[in-house]
Amino acid sequence: MSILIVVDNPDDWPLDIPGVSVVSARAYLTDPAYGEGRSVKAFNLCRSYRYQSLGYYVSLLAEARGHKPLPRVSTMEDLQSQNLVRLLTENLDDLVQKSLAPIKSDAFELSIYFGRNVAIRHDALSHRLFSLLQAPLLRAHFERHREHWRLHSVRAIATSDIPPHHQDFVVEAATAYFMGHRRRTHKRRAPRFDLAILHDPENPESPSNARALQKFEKAAEGVGLDVEFITRTDLARLPEFDALFIRDTTFANHYTYRFSRRATAEGLVVIDDPDSILKCNNKVYLAELLTRHHIPAPRTLMVHRDNVEQIIPNLGLPCVLKQPDSSFSLGVAKVESEQELFEQVTALLQKSELIVAQEFLPTEFDWRVGILDRRPLFVCKYFMAAGHWQIVRREAGCTGYEEGPVEAVAVAEAPEEVVKIALKAANLIGDGLYGVDIKQVGNRCYIIEVNDNPNVDAGNEDGVLKDALYREIMGSFVRRIEARKRVSA
Repeated sequence: MSILIVVDNPDDWPLDIPGVSVVSARAYLTDPAYGEGRSVKAFNLCRSYRYQSLGYYVSLLAEARGHKPLPRVSTMEDLQSQNLVRLLTENLDDLVQKSLAPIKSDAFELSIYFGRNVAIRHDALSHRLFSLLQAPLLRAHFERHREHWRLHSVRAIATSDIPPHHQDFVVEAATAYFMGHRRRTHKRRAPRFDLAILHDPENPESPSNARALQKFEKAAEGVGLDVEFITRTDLARLPEFDALFIRDTTFANHYTYRFSRRATAEGLVVIDDPDSILKCNNKVYLAELLTRHHIPAPRTLMVHRDNVEQIIPNLGLPCVLKQPDSSFSLGVAKVESEQELFEQVTALLQKSELIVAQEFLPTEFDWRVGILDRRPLFVCKYFMAAGHWQIVRREAGCTGYEEGPVEAVAVAEAPEEVVKIALKAANLIGDGLYGVDIKQVGNRCYIIEVNDNPNVDAGNEDGVLKDALYREIMGSFVRRIEARKRVSA
């Protein structure tokens, strides 16, 4: 991935960074050589971004060429709408108050150069605004009303707007940014595509442990993918990438879903795609889908306020109650008495108009079949936690949890019916990466749920395929990106 800095006049930009080229806007627009390569990131530092100016056309043609401009034309438009800017930055209030607290005046301008400010105390705020608005040079104007700071406006600025006494710092900030960027992305020669892996380092129940993330990165490099690990603060950076791999726990009303939606709208290859997140995260939807397609599942009743009395006659006791967006054994309860049933149902119906009740099928373990591109990828046995009826045991009021052991099984050695029914269920959702949970009672198999965002942990799901598991998943990204680029070419 080559990096270009595009300016009106290269003589005005005294920056010399190995591997970073400085080119004039007119040359970038008119020289056919700049229209050939697709693996380019173009940092547009022209004097003006106004409509139909040189700076406007640099970003516009960069997008048409498949380059990754910063800022994009959409960012230029966003910065024209201060209401939208305030909406994008509404979650920064605490950081704004903390950063600007020492300032005595009632107005303040914050100059942001590649995510930094000349005053170290403003670096955190500068980095967040840069991450959200994605323009190399920004100036934010804040005003204080009744001891409370508010963002009044923010605009992209040109190199000509940099005060002379800031110029040395801008060169330093740009150098640090580009050198750090090259360390992240140029780990090997000529990467073909850029992959963002969304994760939360603070999530104790991440779908991939730290060792697995390292294995994903290594496998990606082997197939020509440049990997960068991003977090929830990097939503605005998605256009920099060709694909997004979500390795944080997904929910519909959650930042992971917003990342998936935004990435899909930007034309990225996405796993998990937003439709899969919506469908797999709602047990009501899954129950209806399985019933409609005659796929075996435990006896199930869709429960609402008017049919609670039907649970025991239809399912008996004990039975299992699930809130629609339950996951990782949270929001799932086994009830054994009529009193407990009505207490739990009442509590769950306060959160959702519909919940799911299912017959209780005790088993020693659940099958998990991992499926990608409509093919079985791995099979595991998830054993129940010691002395518990679920694979994860949580103590009331405690943050910790206990998991049962995991045993990987070769796909060819798993029961044929287990793999067959898993494929049938997952194919109803899509062609992404899914984990299908199945209970086997005697010779009969029952779908418990279809999970988007299934666990891929080093030492568990990779027990049979080892590193080949990670290569298979990364290879799927490459095939999907190539197919998408052929269509758009």
